[in-house]
Amino acid sequence: MKIATFNINGIKARLPRLLEWLDAFSPDVVCLQEIKSIDETFPRLEFEAEGWTVETHGQKAFNGVALLSKHPITDVLRGLPAMTWGPDKDGEATPEQARYIEGTVKGVRIASIYLPNGNPQPGPKFSFKLEWMEKLTEHAAMLLKSEMPVVLAGDYNVIPEDQDCHDPAAWRGDALTQPESRAHFRALTNLGYTDAQRQIMPIGAAYSYWDFQRGAWQKDNGIRIDHLMLSPQAADRLTACAVDRVPRAQEKPSDHTPVWVELRD
Repeated sequence: MKIATFNINGIKARLPRLLEWLDAFSPDVVCLQEIKSIDETFPRLEFEAEGWTVETHGQKAFNGVALLSKHPITDVLRGLPAMTWGPDKDGEATPEQARYIEGTVKGVRIASIYLPNGNPQPGPKFSFKLEWMEKLTEHAAMLLKSEMPVVLAGDYNVIPEDQDCHDPAAWRGDALTQPESRAHFRALTNLGYTDAQRQIMPIGAAYSYWDFQRGAWQKDNGIRIDHLMLSPQAADRLTACAVDRVPRAQEKPSDHTPVWVELRD
C-alpha cells in the first residue's frame, strides 16, 4: 500500500496538477491538507470519475483535510476529539477548525492532519498549537490500543531537528522550531511511533516545503514539515519513504510537495 501526504494549498487552484499527479504516481491513499473548501463545494465528482473514494472535513477558505483512496474508507472520524476551537487573528475563540480526518483503508487506520502553525509566539496561537499537539498525542496513544497499523500523515508545522531546514539560525524564533513544538513531536516517538522519513534516511535534507518568496525553490531553501508517523504495526511493514519533488517544480504548484510511504501487505 502506497500512502502519500500532500498539503495542496487550495484544492480548486491545484486541481489540474493534483489529478495529473494522481494519474502519474498512482498512490493507494492520499491525505490532503489545506483544501480550503467546505464539503459541499469540494470537487468530489472529478475524483470519483477517476475511481477515487473521497472523504472530506472542510472549512470555508481556510484549513480543511481530506482522504482520497482507491479502496473503501470506513469508520471515518472528523475532528480531533476534545479539540473544538482555536484563536482567530485577534486571538478570539472561533468555531471548530477542520484540521483532522481519520479512516480505515484495507485494515490500516490513516489520519490526515493539518497542525496549527502557531505564529506569532508567544501568544494565543502558539498556546493553541501546543494544546492541539497535546490532544493529538492523547488520541495517538488511544489508537495504539487497537493494535492496528496506524499512519498519522500530514503537515505538522514542526521542523523536528536543525537538519530539517536549510538555515537553522533563520528559524530560531519561529513556532515551528520552538523547544515546546519539538518536544510535543517527540512525544509521538516516545509513544512508539516512527518517523518514516528518518527511518529510511536518518541523515540529510528531505525538504517538503519551499516558500514562494525569495527564490526558495530554486535555491533549495526548504524545510521538512510534512511527516508520516507510523505505529509499530505499520513501521514493521515499512519498505520505502521518499519526497516526490516533481509537483513542486510544475506550473502553479503548492508550496508543499508530496511525501509518501510504502507498506508491504
